[in-house]
Formats: sequence, structure tokens, C-alpha cells
Amino acid sequence: MASSETKVQQNLLIYEMGSLFNLLGLCLWLYLASYSSESVVSQSTGIVSGTVYINGTASASIGRIDEDFICATLDWWTPDKCDYGTCSWGMASLLNLDLSNPIFLNAIKAFSPLKIRLGGTLQDKVIYQSSGVQQPCTQFVKNSAAMFGFTQGCLPMSRWDELNIFFKKSGAKIIFGLNALNGRTIGSDGSAVGAWNSTNAESLIRYTVNKGYTIHGWELGNELSGNGIGASIAADQYVSDVKSLQNLVQNIYRGFQVKPLVLGPGGFFDANWFTEFVDKTSNSLQVVTYHIYNLGPGVDDHLVDKILDPSYLDGGSQPFRSLQSILKNSRTSTTAWVGEAGGAYNSGHNLVTNAFVFSFWYLDQLGMASSYDTKTYCRQTLIGGNYGLLNTSTFVPNPDYYSALLWHRLMGRNVLSTSFSGTKKIRAYAHCSKQSVGITLLLINLDGNTTVEVGVSVENASTNGTSTQQQTRRTKFARIRRHSKIGVITREEYHLTAKDGDLHSQTVLLNGKILTVNSSGMIPPLEPIRVNLSEPITVAPFSIVFAHIHSMHVPACR
Repeated sequence: MASSETKVQQNLLIYEMGSLFNLLGLCLWLYLASYSSESVVSQSTGIVSGTVYINGTASASIGRIDEDFICATLDWWTPDKCDYGTCSWGMASLLNLDLSNPIFLNAIKAFSPLKIRLGGTLQDKVIYQSSGVQQPCTQFVKNSAAMFGFTQGCLPMSRWDELNIFFKKSGAKIIFGLNALNGRTIGSDGSAVGAWNSTNAESLIRYTVNKGYTIHGWELGNELSGNGIGASIAADQYVSDVKSLQNLVQNIYRGFQVKPLVLGPGGFFDANWFTEFVDKTSNSLQVVTYHIYNLGPGVDDHLVDKILDPSYLDGGSQPFRSLQSILKNSRTSTTAWVGEAGGAYNSGHNLVTNAFVFSFWYLDQLGMASSYDTKTYCRQTLIGGNYGLLNTSTFVPNPDYYSALLWHRLMGRNVLSTSFSGTKKIRAYAHCSKQSVGITLLLINLDGNTTVEVGVSVENASTNGTSTQQQTRRTKFARIRRHSKIGVITREEYHLTAKDGDLHSQTVLLNGKILTVNSSGMIPPLEPIRVNLSEPITVAPFSIVFAHIHSMHVPACR
């Protein structure tokens, strides 16, 4: 195929859709499809066609995400945290992470900003060093007899200073997970009894404010909702504790024009527990957070089969849908975040959850969460375990890092109602474009043998300089005529593929070129190819495509 950049004449084709037009109303039918000679050349056994339908009417936006929707976590796990005989955490703990690594700094700065949630299982065993308290600040020690397999640990204020200096330099927005088990006793059944003792948390928060450190949010507890992991707290008690945290924040930040968010419970979704929790914390809680590990244990040998199964991915919508319904019914202003999501629990699976194949699950999760009005999505982890966006030893970005960065730069806040007709192996999502006009499509091909040429039908759309608008009872649409004399109109495409077609590769190609940091640790530029708007979006086997159509205007994006 000749390069789209050498073409000088635009050829746009309007398809007559017969009864389908009558069903959907007048739509803009464009064959948008991928890729020029600069794109990835893939091996495939067949080519099929399909159509993505996007509703662009003003009232059709189905969600609105935060501007900084992408979030990642940093955990407390020590080097001797091991799962299934593998110790994958290295020096990735908040207590020992190398903050001087240039790749680490540049990886965070590339987002401008990146939300980072500090927390995890051991946060509910962390004591914060307090001035004037004569108590040694001891580190976590592995102990199989202790809850979570480790003794109590301590955060020295000298390390808290180092972390905050780094976060300010990187531009990160920090959410800190507080120890919610302080002051409670744990019953034989795992139930945490008693009220939260906020004294130590108050000491940390006051120290933080006095030092001038900016915290975006304070989150109470980790995986203590419902049946809990290791321990659990009843919903009514958690409500009381969140109110205590809110009072603490309001008091300490009195006089501040912008106060930190209060978040919780940071646990696994349990409909009854969350319903009670949300209903009773409407005035105290800004964000309800929950965790997602819907692929099962990291030791599972069938993780890739699950990731490539559209039906399995569809099943992941259940908690999004349920929590959205709970929030709507409660008439609260509280919003939903995914506070931690690593896909496969117990540190993930090497060469799966840190390899190219995981971008299929991760990006599908981002698209699905957005469509249910989830405001922020925190990936477990930024670094650490086998599911980090960055390599635990070298800090070099894994494929999902670039998937996250492309999402962050291209997918805007307004989520458009989107569906796909054709093969079930295509996952399709659309948003208003970010920091520019137009719309951006995300297309994921879960089929390793078939190339899909995607047509796009957008209801209630117009295109710059090429539209003939007609008013009907149902909709307004733009017609782009074949052999237009106005010159070539293009779109921008970003094609992600695995090196050598290996789904387990930790090297990703963008438009056929390997993405890697340079000798100075700088994140590479993410450059698109420009494709004539008259060409279809061709999604190669086992590939991911972001397509930015800047000339496509819809009322939902105004």
C-alpha cells in the first residue's frame, strides 16, 4: 500500500446503508482505516470488515473521567515478599525505592501529572514516626505467623521528606493510604473490632501540612471491606471512621482553599457492604475506591486465554455497573475510582502481566471503566511485582506504560457511546479528543490471525470544511463528498504491536518502531502516522490502534 503521506487527492466514500440508516437515523459513514507503509506489517490469514458506531449527540456522553484519569500505585512490599516461589518486588518499596533514577523521574514527568496512590496490603501495618515519641522506627520483618506475613513496620519522617521532595519534582499528585487497623483488635474470624485510632494518622497529616507538602487525597484502609483480606471492618464502623478522617482533614486544612480528598474503602466490591457505606457517608466521602483482580491468581496458566476471550472481558463490567447504580440511587456527589488494579493477584505473572499481551486487558479495562463513569483508574503498580508499568530492576518502561501514556495524551474527558458490529474480537471505545478538537478511537484486536478493516459511523457529526449539513427530525449529519477539491484531510494513528509478534514480549513497537528510553533515560516521543481520511482503519492481528480524527466534530464534545 502506498504511503498515505504521498497522496495528494482525498477520496471519501459515502455508503448507502439501506434499512440500517432507517434504524439508526442519518449517520456519517466514513471508511476510516489504518495503515500506510509506515505501519506495522503483520502476518494474517484473512481480512474482515466491521463498523464502529459512535453516538455524538449532545446528550449521548455516557461518562466523564478526570483529566488525570491515569493513576498508578507504589507499594510497601519488601524484597522478601514472594509468591509461588518467586520474589518479584526487588527494591520497589516506598521505603527503599531509588528516587535518583532518571528513568523513574522522567517516566512520571511524562504524564504531567500522574496520580500515584501510595498503599497496599502492608499499609494497615505501618506506623508513622512521630516527633517526641520515644519509639524505635523498625522496618517490616517477614513472619509467617503475623497477619499478612510481616511484622509491623515504620515510615521514618526522613524517608517521607525524601518521597515528597521527589513527588514535587516529578509533578505527581499523591493519594496516601492510611493505616485503618490502628487501635483495633482482630477477632479469630478476622473481624476488626473497635473504632479507628486516628492519633498516629493525625501526627502524619499535621507533619505533612507543616512541611508544606501537597497531598491530593487521604485514603483510609486497604481491602478491609466486605469479607476483607486478612481482616474486615463492618460497613457501619467504617462509616464512622471515614467521618473521623473527614473531620480531621477539615480541621487540619482549615483555611486552605483546596483541601485533600477523602477516599475509601480501597477494597473489593461487595454490593451490600458498598451500598450501606455509600448511603451513610454521602457528606464525608468524596471518592469511593475499590480494587480489581478479575483474572484470578498470578500462578494461573490460563491468564492469556482469559485476556483474549471477549466474553471473559465483558464479565469485567459487573462491578463498574453495580457501583454506578449504587451511586446514582444514593443521589450522592461521591464519585468512583478504581484504586488498585493488577489483574492477577499475588504479584501478577512474569511475561504476562508485564508483557505486551497485558495491554489488551489493561486498555479494555480503562475503556470499560470510563464508560461507567469511573473518574480515575489506578494501575497496580507503577513499579514492583510482575505487573509494574516499569521494570522492577531497570526502571525501563514495559509495554503497558506506553499504552497508559497514549491514553493519557489522547483520550479526553467525555466518553462517547460506542459499539462495534462485526467480529467479536474487536474491542472499541471512543472519547472526545484531549486538548484538541475531534474524537479519538481505541481499537483492540484480540484475534491473532485476522486483520480488521474498520468503518466508522458517527451520528450527529460534521467535519471541517467538507460538510453539507442537512436538518432532519432525528439528527444533523455531515456528508463528505468523493473527489473533494479542498485538499487531503488526514487523521493520526498510533499502532501498537509486540516485537516479533510475541505476545509475551516486553518490547512494544509504535507504528513499526521500537519504543525505548535513550541513554539519558528520556521517554521517547510518541509520534503518529498521518493517514488519509478516505482510507479504512486497518487493525492488524494482535494489535492496538488509537486513531485521532481531529476533523470530526460532534455536539457531545463541544
